[in-house]
Amino acid sequence: MTQGAAASHYEAADEEHEVSGWAVGFILFAGVMMIMAGGFQAFAGLVALFENEFYVATRNYLFEFDATAWGWIHLLGGLLVLAAGIAVIAGQTWARVLGIVLAVLSALANFTFIPYYPFWALTIIAIDIFVIWALAAHGRDVAAD
Repeated sequence: MTQGAAASHYEAADEEHEVSGWAVGFILFAGVMMIMAGGFQAFAGLVALFENEFYVATRNYLFEFDATAWGWIHLLGGLLVLAAGIAVIAGQTWARVLGIVLAVLSALANFTFIPYYPFWALTIIAIDIFVIWALAAHGRDVAAD
């Protein structure tokens, strides 16, 4: 690289980065989806805690948990995801990282929850995948602002 090319490269790096409206929209949407998914998870946890016989597992499944255990897992996990979603909307960098980690854990927990309520578990897994993508793909664009 010549000296003139290097200087123009550094000058370009000093210029302000224009944040894409799409990136901001995806991050906002991911935060809202985290709030909704966290609320849904907490609600599912409350259902399992108050109505122990609501969720019935299929026979011979590797991951057999009591409905009360699932209730606490979903309630606490949902509240964490909900809080992280609020922080993502507030623009906190740490919340994007925490959101990705919580979405991965939520997807794993819901994978083991499939025999109890398959449609619900697969829906939450799909939301988690979208949240992971939005936070990972567009988080840096918003952070540059």
